[in-house]
Amino acid sequence: MAVSISTKQASLFFFVFVSVLACSALAHEFSILGYAPDDLACIHKVIHLFESWVVKHEKIYESLDEKLHRFEIFMDNLKHIDETNKKVSNYWLGLNEFADLSHEEFKNKFLGLKGDFPERKEESVEEFSYRDFVDLPKSVDWRKKGAVAPELIDCDTSFNSGCNGGLMDYAFAYIMKSEKVTISGYHDGVFDGHCGTELDHGVAAVGYGTSKGLDYVIVRNSWGPKWGEKGYIRMKRKTAKPQGMCGLYMMASYPTKKK
Repeated sequence: MAVSISTKQASLFFFVFVSVLACSALAHEFSILGYAPDDLACIHKVIHLFESWVVKHEKIYESLDEKLHRFEIFMDNLKHIDETNKKVSNYWLGLNEFADLSHEEFKNKFLGLKGDFPERKEESVEEFSYRDFVDLPKSVDWRKKGAVAPELIDCDTSFNSGCNGGLMDYAFAYIMKSEKVTISGYHDGVFDGHCGTELDHGVAAVGYGTSKGLDYVIVRNSWGPKWGEKGYIRMKRKTAKPQGMCGLYMMASYPTKKK
């Protein structure tokens, strides 16, 4: 089947093709973040990086126009990721599978708290209070105790709408309201970056600990194991705000089992 493309499209395609060939001798293995600062030195290296990223994440675009559009978003996100990594020291951003999505596209696809759920009348609700807590361990990780089940967030569709939002009475929550991809591009470390407290995404807190003098909460997300630290993010635990980092302590709930 013949496919017709405009002269402009053909020229752009030829430019991309030649640029990738020109950079082939400069290819190197991805760093742990998916890029190296030198990759931003010229457009040829950025194109080569994008093509390598497309192959790595098995991206398929319907047309050349769509690919060029995704490349522009990729460049914008790459610039933001690199600028952020130069400013922060406790966490890192990287080129993950969301690097070709704009912030609005990411919010529409992966965020959006659903709150139109019937109230669970069979459970009692009481305000949490700190009592009878002595000699608490310095760290807790329920993953190591085999107590973290993927069904809690991913598959609890009866009350929690699977992976696309959920009622905050059934999961811990935080918000990704930064202007760019700060959270969606999270790679590793203890996140203490910019975010708001308007809840629109449910997650589960599965532990806590300390790294290099910085206390954190281990949070399990529902965006798959390729995101963050194999699907998890460590968020700063002690902040000056009672809402916690990114509203983590707002509308929090926990299950109890009757004996």
